[in-house]
Amino acid sequence: MNESLTRREFLQVSSAAACAAGAAPFSGRAAAPPPAPGPFRGTFCLFSKPVPQLSWRELAESAKRAGFGGIDLTVRREGHVLPQNVVEDLPKAVAAIRGEGMEVSMITTELLSADDPAADPILRTAGKLSIPVIKPGYYHYKFVDVRKELEEAGNKFRGLVELAHQHGVEVGFHNHSGYIGEALWDIAHVMDTLDPKAAGYYFDLAHATIEGGLGGWRASGNLTMPRLKMISAKDFYWEKSDTRGWRIRTCPMGEGMCHWKEYLKIVAASNFHGLISYQLEYQIEGVSDDQGRALSHEKCDVVMASATKDLATLKSLVREAYEEA
Repeated sequence: MNESLTRREFLQVSSAAACAAGAAPFSGRAAAPPPAPGPFRGTFCLFSKPVPQLSWRELAESAKRAGFGGIDLTVRREGHVLPQNVVEDLPKAVAAIRGEGMEVSMITTELLSADDPAADPILRTAGKLSIPVIKPGYYHYKFVDVRKELEEAGNKFRGLVELAHQHGVEVGFHNHSGYIGEALWDIAHVMDTLDPKAAGYYFDLAHATIEGGLGGWRASGNLTMPRLKMISAKDFYWEKSDTRGWRIRTCPMGEGMCHWKEYLKIVAASNFHGLISYQLEYQIEGVSDDQGRALSHEKCDVVMASATKDLATLKSLVREAYEEA
């Protein structure tokens, strides 16, 4: 069976979908222009999680040397900015990063609802600093009444989006295996009711492949494309051990089972020029833990060397896709 999707086929499917979606409110990016030829004009961001020991200035310096254009800054527990200090520290962090010629292109948070005491301070401060978009936290299934749990998560997400919109900040929903929204159909019915200028998708091909390795990632990718705000870039493969059974093993870009070439062709055909956040989440023996976090300040240079190599691979994949579009 031919699993590939040509650009012509994608455009035909997208055109039909756009016509069908015309009757639904907020079903896609408003008045999106037709695909234009040319290189990718978006921003490659470094997710700051793997190097928590670096200061804000050091983070910007390292990311800039590696070839990134922006920072995806953690504003959460154990992050580069702690939620309880956000009003004072986020402006300082942004100033330090901008002082090195970089931008805080997005922030990664644990926010789930407008009722969270940290929500208004984070969103208000982000808006004042012109940080355009945030990633919220993850909604959990309790597996007691999944329909009710899904409804509750949707209501919380709506409220968070409304509050963020008041402060001029957009929200990108991240699909993550193991949580509500791992199958993006979970959240699509909620997203379709929201203003596309206020909320969209932060698509993670790795987690979409974990959730649906053969065709699920294709369906999810197609679903999110009309209102795609950010892309999470990483790679993985399934590994079987004698003691732990099957497990997810994250790995350097291009060495895993994610269909990056096929996916990026679809992205390029859609004329996406937004944020791509690179997430180093694999273990380097003696250097980082099993989440990719450096074990010490001294090890951060080794982690960033791996990030530099992975970014070069990612840029090559993106360049190839956009040249062929």
